[in-house]
Amino acid sequence: MRNKEQMEVAMTEKETQCCCCNRKKERSEKEYKDLINRLSRIEGQIRGIKRMLDEDCYCPDIITQVAAANAALNSFNKVLLTNHIKTCVADDIRAGKDETIDELLNTLQKLMK
Repeated sequence: MRNKEQMEVAMTEKETQCCCCNRKKERSEKEYKDLINRLSRIEGQIRGIKRMLDEDCYCPDIITQVAAANAALNSFNKVLLTNHIKTCVADDIRAGKDETIDELLNTLQKLMK
């Protein structure tokens, strides 16, 4: 997780770089904060699940919390994918970059596994 100084630098630059490629995505401060807040809540849910295991909680109770964390991750993906389609994909299609459609289809296939 980023410390406060790193978050401020990233919000000032308003862009992040993927760890596996050189492509970048410029995000508004609002979009960035929303995504970080969602991830922070998910991180808290995961820590809670670990704590439940440490405390020998009943399996169905843990499973319920895992389902909630999965739903939160799916929601995160929906927001991220929506933003991606409305910005990156739409801009690339307007610019005639049809390879973006294949990239989107590959991404959707990964989500549906």
